[in-house]
Amino acid sequence: MVSKKTCFLIAVALFLCASSLWAGDTASFVDLGFSPDGNIYMFGQYGVQSGTLKPWADLFVVDVRRNNFVSGGRISYTDKEPIVAGSDGSGVLYRLISRNTALAERYGVNFLNQGQPLYIALDTAAPSRWGETIEFRDFEAGYSYKASLVPTVEGSGAGLKSSFYITLDRVSRNGARKSYTVGTPGIKRPLITSYKIKKVMVAPMDGSIIFVIEMNKQATDGVDVRYMVEALHQ
Repeated sequence: MVSKKTCFLIAVALFLCASSLWAGDTASFVDLGFSPDGNIYMFGQYGVQSGTLKPWADLFVVDVRRNNFVSGGRISYTDKEPIVAGSDGSGVLYRLISRNTALAERYGVNFLNQGQPLYIALDTAAPSRWGETIEFRDFEAGYSYKASLVPTVEGSGAGLKSSFYITLDRVSRNGARKSYTVGTPGIKRPLITSYKIKKVMVAPMDGSIIFVIEMNKQATDGVDVRYMVEALHQ
């Protein structure tokens, strides 16, 4: 009969083996919704530090028209204690939201006004340093889109930094075309090696588009996965 101590040692061994396969920590993205007019968008991400097993979370509030954070719109928190067995760290994000309800209320964010997905990356391939091109449609509005993510990576090692922008072409039912450039290529992000369009959503009020961008970041123990968004008011 296998003892409880033996089962525990086997579980620890399996955990260590799994950890060695995915060095670094991977964030989970959470859509927290828009304000009633669609001008403000709120999202979060959470994860567990691979080295300390401490859960962490980030909260972001974005001015969609400016494609930038509102004042005080970036909040982060890391717990002092490691997660308990079976936890994914999401509780830290819930704590962060509950402690900052005034921020959501100030900008009128409604957690029920979440974005309608237009595109979700189903493949598991890692983000590419060379960018990508995707196509998707908004059947309700009658638009078809073609988006190209164009990255620039400079340097290497601890001096590596990168930026990107997205070119977006929109074609309506009657064939009318319109082009946009989304992003801020002048911002150089330290240690970000690559980017990927993970999801595209449209606001339920005014048709604004949110690009959810997955980023790979160099870490001492591998690669961390983080998220950001780019917003476009059409």
